[in-house]
Amino acid sequence: MNLFKRNKDPLTPEERNAIIEKSSKQVGPGVFYSTIIVVTSFLPVFLLTGMEGKLFHPLAWTKTFILLIDAFLAITLTPVLISFLLKGRLKPESANPITRTLEKIYTPILKFCLRWRKTTIGINLIALAVGILMMTKLGSEFMPPLDEGSLLFMPVTLPDVSNSEAKRLLQVQDKLIRSVPEVSHVLGKAGRANTATDNSPISMIETIILLKPKHEWRKGMTKDAIINELNAKLQIPGITNGWTQPIINRINMLSTGIRTDVGLKVYGQNLDTIYAFAQTIKKQLEGIEGVKDLYVEPITGGKYIDITIKRDEIGRYGLSVDDVNAVIEIALGGMKLTTTVEGRQRFSVNARYGQDFRNNLQALKRLQVQTMSFGPVPLEAVADIQLSDGPPMINSENAMLRGTVLFNVRERDLGSTVEEAQKKLNQMITKLPKGYFLEWSGQWENQIRANKTLTMIMPIVLVIIFMVLYFTYHSFKESFVTMITVPFALIGGVFMVYFYGVNLSVAVAVGFIALFGMAIETAMLMTIYLNEAMENMVAKHGNSKETLTPAIIREFVIEGSAKRLRPKLMTVSVGLFGLIPILWATGVGSDIMRPITIPLIGGTISSTIYVLLITPVIFEMIKERELKRKGRVELIDVKE
Repeated sequence: MNLFKRNKDPLTPEERNAIIEKSSKQVGPGVFYSTIIVVTSFLPVFLLTGMEGKLFHPLAWTKTFILLIDAFLAITLTPVLISFLLKGRLKPESANPITRTLEKIYTPILKFCLRWRKTTIGINLIALAVGILMMTKLGSEFMPPLDEGSLLFMPVTLPDVSNSEAKRLLQVQDKLIRSVPEVSHVLGKAGRANTATDNSPISMIETIILLKPKHEWRKGMTKDAIINELNAKLQIPGITNGWTQPIINRINMLSTGIRTDVGLKVYGQNLDTIYAFAQTIKKQLEGIEGVKDLYVEPITGGKYIDITIKRDEIGRYGLSVDDVNAVIEIALGGMKLTTTVEGRQRFSVNARYGQDFRNNLQALKRLQVQTMSFGPVPLEAVADIQLSDGPPMINSENAMLRGTVLFNVRERDLGSTVEEAQKKLNQMITKLPKGYFLEWSGQWENQIRANKTLTMIMPIVLVIIFMVLYFTYHSFKESFVTMITVPFALIGGVFMVYFYGVNLSVAVAVGFIALFGMAIETAMLMTIYLNEAMENMVAKHGNSKETLTPAIIREFVIEGSAKRLRPKLMTVSVGLFGLIPILWATGVGSDIMRPITIPLIGGTISSTIYVLLITPVIFEMIKERELKRKGRVELIDVKE
């Protein structure tokens, strides 16, 4: 302490370097173990697969590399910079006015908590119980909905709709959609382009609706309100409306083969049976709150023209099957005449009969087939022509025929909606016919997969962190005391998530995982300071029942808790200042970032309160118990 009383040049360079070296060695293990804990807590994020893995792996890698480089710089570059930059007369921590102010506020509160220990712990237990209750009331979803600023309208009409009718419907729908003031542009299409990668039938219409910026919307309008208004305007008989967003729709279709939020796949051997079964399921799902745009994907009802050649008749006319087929091909499908070359592009030139000669069954029957001996004869003379029913599109998965019941979820969380639907179906379906089974898909499939991964890996992470704490403290008791910080740290996160009305999702889970590591790290540092205070106490008063009293233990617990209060609060404040602006972010991606941030902010506040006020209380009770039972307090071999 005499060093602080010197006016100038208090230390020689050798003395200064020796102090910096000693301090760096003291801090090194703490930096190393806390880095391991935070990196380990992110292990579940690394093991996420599918869409959630692709989304959050960059975040986990970025945070991990930052921590590793930060730890490396802390033990290499920082001491060197300190040796260059820290010059002149050193001041004790108590000389800092901020530290004095913080200690003046903190110490009386801590003394109050130590005086009313059972009450303090009881209040925390009540808060924990309330937090658990709130957690059970939270809804769940796979990922927070990302606002794309646009809508995708996907109505499904009857499978046998004609091209001209689909075109008329498209124009009528676009006109109605454009009449809503919030709509900026409407672009619709029916059928598919000349490619096999987008197997949309003509009965499925896709309309992309670009919305105006939110400040141009009518007062009080929300996206759900716009969808409800559009849906009410577009109630056309024979059409089932479907509402989603363009990007999430493509992601859903690519990852699960389902173009809505949730799909119930019905597998079986016969398309008619599958369709009838899907219709039964649809009736059961009707009326469930949150289930919107419910429909069965059409797998029957398609219309086909069957042309069966009469072999006896063509024999009388001297025709072959190929002759008749050639006429049908030329008339309906078209025949390639030649190829034109325009620059570097080639185009085939096809010719076929005009619309009026092939647009109805009677016209087809009158198609002329040329014979060698009898002149032209109508097609119906050599073939039976009739309409027949069949599947408009056949879906199969894993070599099994498949039908689907599709629906979106709006105005309710995904998890509880699907659970209610499952409960209702389980009561109805006790036994399925042999060869038939159901499978839930869509975002629910992703949610189940992510939950399964997190549930499997979290116990392993807890064990690893407990082992790291044990290697730090060399004490099971201290490791356990630090670990119980976690549930109390989560209280603030749960409170914030509940009052913000956010559903539990993979994004929220990532926020809690990040909080998990931070809470353990803070609690570990507090435990280290408290043990250091116990070492000072033993050095001053000895370590026996005769020399130590509860009052002495309390004095040093308060000293250890208040020690380096400013750096503790500065670390927490820096984290909060960095996170809080995200709450008001409105740009692209803010829908995902906000659910990660909300539990982090709430949890950081609650874990800081817990570590500063409750950890000293529990620590003091443990030390008093040790003194009473063993006649001495246990000192753990730990370095900061």
